[in-house]
Amino acid sequence: MISTAILTGLFCAIFSLMVSLVAVQLSIVAVLLVSFVSGFLGSTVAQLVQRWRDARKQGELT
Repeated sequence: MISTAILTGLFCAIFSLMVSLVAVQLSIVAVLLVSFVSGFLGSTVAQLVQRWRDARKQGELT
């Protein structure tokens, strides 16, 4: 659980840096939209990585 939270945080931090480089000034609606997309994608990536790790561990144990 904590590893997926860390992965999500890292993804969101990197994503926000990329957005800040592309768009210097965003409206509040755009900021909310970017925040939602960042959280959604970060969570999805973290879950996929965690599933990959779990599957890899199961493969090593058998």
